[in-house]
Amino acid sequence: MKDFEIFLAALPGLEAVLCDEVRNKGFKQPKAVAGGVVTRGGWPEVWRANLWVRGAGRVLARIDAFRVTHLAQLDARARRVPWGGVLRPDVPFRVEASCAKSRIYHSGAAAERIETAIREALGAPASAEAAVTVMARIDHDLCTISIDTSGELLHRRGHKEAVNAAPLRETMASLFLRQCGFDGQEPVLDPMCGSGTFVIEAAEIAARLNPGRSRSFAFETLASFDAEAWSRMRAVKSQREPAFRFAGSDRDAGAVAMSRANAERAGVGAFTDFQQAAISEIVPPQGPPGLVIVNPPYGTRIGDKARLAALYRTLGQVLRQRFSGWRVGLVTTEPALARATGLPFLPTGAPVPHGGLRVTLFRTAALP
Repeated sequence: MKDFEIFLAALPGLEAVLCDEVRNKGFKQPKAVAGGVVTRGGWPEVWRANLWVRGAGRVLARIDAFRVTHLAQLDARARRVPWGGVLRPDVPFRVEASCAKSRIYHSGAAAERIETAIREALGAPASAEAAVTVMARIDHDLCTISIDTSGELLHRRGHKEAVNAAPLRETMASLFLRQCGFDGQEPVLDPMCGSGTFVIEAAEIAARLNPGRSRSFAFETLASFDAEAWSRMRAVKSQREPAFRFAGSDRDAGAVAMSRANAERAGVGAFTDFQQAAISEIVPPQGPPGLVIVNPPYGTRIGDKARLAALYRTLGQVLRQRFSGWRVGLVTTEPALARATGLPFLPTGAPVPHGGLRVTLFRTAALP
């Protein structure tokens, strides 16, 4: 196959931040669109996107697109897709379809037609549990056929076992770090570190470790896969020793132990520090001013917010008194809680969906 469109999925509201990362990683003319970023390339670019890009949730290879207005037409056209160049006859697949504002409106019937076309054209078995997913999107009568090349969602880096309740996804954490201007050249502190996501992501960015280094991907079972070329790509090491350390603290001893274990598994234990400490006890780590980034509790029940306002007030007070020159990034569902810190926040972007809620990143410039 020649170059085709590659779609990197992002959470709504973070498309422009992901586009910035994709551009910086050297992909061709990336463009932010609803729900993600599109670029163009061949299979090596697909592999590279899965291995390198921190903020993408999944990577789709768009292998064909055509107009259809009824199921018989879809059936005929699906048989002309060059499945043999992408799928293997011995590897199970499944089809997911969605329809919007189209004359074909039954997604189940559309998925069934495409599945039958693949089975009869290729002989590959269909299975609801298959790791390889063919995705069909029929929007305004335009059917786009994509292959999900990632498999498991990309926030599952492959080296984090322990997580706390409602953890922030690594993909989201990396994009929030980028929005705060973090590029690996300064220290980072998370004073409510939970399972260590922000600290570990920051340390990996600074150490230039590929986010996909510890896991496998669905594209490894496709007909287009070249194991030797992939092995060479994975073998390229850009790792470096960070100039700073990355620190996390939490009042919960279990969270601190969890963060340390996760950092060791990620290979960044040597340049991360995790300590048990209350918010009132935090002090700047050694080195120049950097970034404090924190995802405090939000308080989804009535009555929680009054209790949490005191915690946010203490956090703001400590940061204003002890962290002159540092920037702050704070993630919360509640603008009122962010305001309780008394910190001089910059204008915010759109809220981002997270675990059934919508969270906003509040940022400051360097504190006076």
